[in-house]
Amino acid sequence: MTSGILYIVATPIGNLEDITLRALETLKRVDLIVCEDTRTTKKLLKHYEIETNTLSFYARFKGEAAVKPRPRIDEILGHIEEGKNIALVTDAGTPGISDPGNQLVEAAVAEGICVIPIPGVSAITTLASVSGIDMTRFVFLGFPPHKKGRETFFKEVLSIGYPVMYFESPHRIVRNLELLEKLGSEKKIIVGRELTKMFEEIIRGETDQILDFFAKNDYKIRGEFVIIVY
Repeated sequence: MTSGILYIVATPIGNLEDITLRALETLKRVDLIVCEDTRTTKKLLKHYEIETNTLSFYARFKGEAAVKPRPRIDEILGHIEEGKNIALVTDAGTPGISDPGNQLVEAAVAEGICVIPIPGVSAITTLASVSGIDMTRFVFLGFPPHKKGRETFFKEVLSIGYPVMYFESPHRIVRNLELLEKLGSEKKIIVGRELTKMFEEIIRGETDQILDFFAKNDYKIRGEFVIIVY
């Protein structure tokens, strides 16, 4: 029996129209769509009248570390080895970046399964494209640690000689900007909030200016954030 294919499909980060024709065609013809949250993915599928079945696949966290979802990985690989074609999507953007998608791809490659990327939107490249700074070289660090290693993380951010990008949650953005200021940061910051969505906003300035903005507009400390420190 010929095994199936694992497709890594990028989906919109906000605006549902930011999806490629190739991604839509792939989601329609695969046998199963593996996703972080089936409720989130089904909103996209309903919008485009796609009826492919879905299966949840996400990482649990114990303390600061992600617990590998091995049983679900084995289940997915089993479907592919039976000849089914499967698409992996994340809640928003490109799978395998700050989600367990890379673990599934690693396991698939180890089993000799064909893995095909269906490229598209990423919050990283979206903000980089409008940064207005030299992004020939940059470093992406994912999400900062919640507790242990947080100060070490931001010391590293300040020590790197290239622009540094990372994701941030609305619950920690102010606290972490305050830590940058405490560490004596003289660097500039670009904050992308709710990119491609109705309330999209790009805020630029030094650390104290960004903190002052949020102090005056605390109702805007919501949504998803991408940060560039340079």
